[in-house]
Amino acid sequence: MSRTTRLIAPLAAVSLLALAGCASGTASADAELGSEDRPVKLGVVGASDPYWEVYEAAAEEEGIALEIVDFTEYSQPNPALTAGDLDINQFQHILFLAQYNEESGEDLQPIGATAIYPLGLYSDKYDSPEDIPDGETVLVPDDATNLARGLLVLQSAGLIALEDGGSAYSTPEDIIEDSSRVKVETVAADLTLTSLPDVAASIANNDYVTKAGLDPESAIAVDSASDESALPYVNIFAVRSEDADNEVLNKLVEIYQTNQDVQDGVLEVSGGTAVLADTPAAELQASLADTQEAFAASK
Repeated sequence: MSRTTRLIAPLAAVSLLALAGCASGTASADAELGSEDRPVKLGVVGASDPYWEVYEAAAEEEGIALEIVDFTEYSQPNPALTAGDLDINQFQHILFLAQYNEESGEDLQPIGATAIYPLGLYSDKYDSPEDIPDGETVLVPDDATNLARGLLVLQSAGLIALEDGGSAYSTPEDIIEDSSRVKVETVAADLTLTSLPDVAASIANNDYVTKAGLDPESAIAVDSASDESALPYVNIFAVRSEDADNEVLNKLVEIYQTNQDVQDGVLEVSGGTAVLADTPAAELQASLADTQEAFAASK
């Protein structure tokens, strides 16, 4: 029977539920992590993706009880992990985590890679960026890391120009209006595609592309997911720093990376666009440190 839990309440409810669980006794707190009495709580965004059930079953075959907690917004899983309501999460890339750590003063750490997902530009009106008329509006996600990444995609597509060539920390204020062909507006990541009928094109995360019924390969522009500069965009499993060497949590990373059915499911959900990754934890942690330092300097 699946342990997958869909969480659609505000983040505050997570803490309340956690407190309610603690009130029932201390047995689960004393139990071994990954046991039936204390399943590993893994936070994700998009638990409805079929491969999560496959992953959960694979973990159970290895003797690890797993409870998948679904969040509706990217802003929720890191605070829940920090607060101890989760044991591990998997939803973000290194750049997103660097921003969270720097702004919150926390020290969450990556312990394994999953995949890099190209960020795409989609349109239901135009077949290429060149077809978009001057002065039209293009949407990008408003979270800081995907905002900057989206702006770089637009620049690469010839739709805008950014001051000093742009960076992983660019904002709309860096757009050189006289050298740009389109107007850029920011909206929540889950609204970029639902708003597509009202604009010329939208930048969208893979998470939302398939849910909107679009083919990821229909993007009219994408960024690169295969060169070294893409490392800050590799998606990761993250834990509290004191749990970075936890054997059970690291075993979960190994299962994800080596179970062929899980890997096939990740590729299927991405429409074949995901670039699977097994980057060593030490390399991920070094990239996080460098990225966090650069983020702090950009402020």
